[in-house]
Amino acid sequence: MKAMRIHRYGDASVIRQDDVPRPAPGDGQVLVRVAATSFNPSEIGMRRGWLRSVFPLDLPYTLGGDVAGVVAEVGAGVSAFAAGDRVVGRLDGGAAAEYVTAAADLLVAAPATIPLAHAAALPIAGVTAWQAVFEHADVGPGQRVLVNGSGTVGRFAIQLLGRLGAHVIATAGPRGAETVRRLGADRIVDYTAAPLADALDEPVDVLFNFAAVTPSQAAELVPLIRPGGVLVSATVEVEQLAGPHLTAVRFVVRNDTGHLAALVKLVDAGAVRVDVAESRPLAELPSVHRDAETGRLPGKTLLIP
Repeated sequence: MKAMRIHRYGDASVIRQDDVPRPAPGDGQVLVRVAATSFNPSEIGMRRGWLRSVFPLDLPYTLGGDVAGVVAEVGAGVSAFAAGDRVVGRLDGGAAAEYVTAAADLLVAAPATIPLAHAAALPIAGVTAWQAVFEHADVGPGQRVLVNGSGTVGRFAIQLLGRLGAHVIATAGPRGAETVRRLGADRIVDYTAAPLADALDEPVDVLFNFAAVTPSQAAELVPLIRPGGVLVSATVEVEQLAGPHLTAVRFVVRNDTGHLAALVKLVDAGAVRVDVAESRPLAELPSVHRDAETGRLPGKTLLIP
């Protein structure tokens, strides 16, 4: 089978399409025929070796953390799934391939109302948004909330915040503004046109940062938050900005199938939309990495074996 692997750390050229044996599921595992994986920006850091102190890789390493596909085989001890079941989940790599083995307890039933490949956009980005909104901020109806960074995570967060009755302000460039508005943002701030401080007429209660900002840029967000407010970041460290009148937390998403299953239910209920910008052949993964690093990626990108 084909698998997109790295044998050493480096630029996008280290990603190779290898022919490898198709794996067999062990006890408690299933073999998934991959319908799609999706690109996540964290893979750039993993591929370059920037995250090796936190996420050391066993090289050669097959990329791909999000997976959506169909169960092809079931290992011993698995009763939750059967061959033919549509599944989705987050893995510690391996999904950028035609087949991948996965522990059955890392998977949930895929949404029934969207194309199976599109479900691969859900696990990492969707669960990141879920944990930001429901675990790290106490958002209530009528609160003013700023979502800084309306990429895939931000777009899921906008929808979840809208369900809570928040007044959602979101940053977006001209290319993404209409999509962000369609997903429920009450106001769009064009971050390319003016500083955020000039665009807001009053402070917000909660600010979610999903943008890749520098520490100094993160510090510039603090005056945008009212006294007693909350700053939640999924990217840059912000704890050093906390004080008597500001709660500041940076978090790293954890794998939680309960949260993923809840998102699947919302998708099937039509309450959360999965926004996919493009689908590309799996063999184009190196080009996807290059496009991401140069700012040319249009949004959530799926890779199809």
